[in-house]
Amino acid sequence: MNRIMRIEQLKKIYQLSKVKVEALRGISFTIEEGEFVSIMGPSGSGKSTLMHIIGCLDYPTEGKYYLTGQDVAKLNDNQLALFRNKKIGFVFQQFNLLPRATNFNNVELPLIYAGVPSGKRKDIVLKALHSVGLKNREYHRPNEISGGERQRVAIARALVNNPSIILADEPTGNLDSKTGHDIMKIFQKLHQSGNTIILVTHEREIATYGKRIIYIRDGLIEKDEVVA
Repeated sequence: MNRIMRIEQLKKIYQLSKVKVEALRGISFTIEEGEFVSIMGPSGSGKSTLMHIIGCLDYPTEGKYYLTGQDVAKLNDNQLALFRNKKIGFVFQQFNLLPRATNFNNVELPLIYAGVPSGKRKDIVLKALHSVGLKNREYHRPNEISGGERQRVAIARALVNNPSIILADEPTGNLDSKTGHDIMKIFQKLHQSGNTIILVTHEREIATYGKRIIYIRDGLIEKDEVVA
């Protein structure tokens, strides 16, 4: 397998008034292409800060972050936005869908930002929506479908640019237990198809859908285990 991500001695320090808060205190790990990794920790552990850095939404105070061999710190804001759109597919707890846009239009957005011609976009969007079980829901709006279906739309949106990694932040947090497990089965299917998935969660039951769990506590890696 090819190494897709390398993180070296990552630190993130926030200055709050006169107080320094060390959210990350020197984290190092690598992820190989095709892995399904869960990052797990309680509230305040630093996992959300790490997720923002992995997603190129924030910079570390110290340390190195390489994604597909690229030193992310060397990208300017415009390069970073383009890199993020092409390399990372995001799935959030809150779905983050445009309420007045159809499911098709929501999924199409990353392709528009990437400059994909309109003639090519339709087939890509429909394929993504159908792959998550949303055939015949393409032109509904978010308020016309269930929470589980909204998360499926968000997953389809994450897939359309064929990203290097799919980054899911508490993707089952707003769903009931059964729907949450249905969503996790989609992630399992995507992993079996060769996608690299990084899942951030505080729930052990959800984390074990991954093949590896990195436990974070107090800004440090507490344990890195392979799931049997």
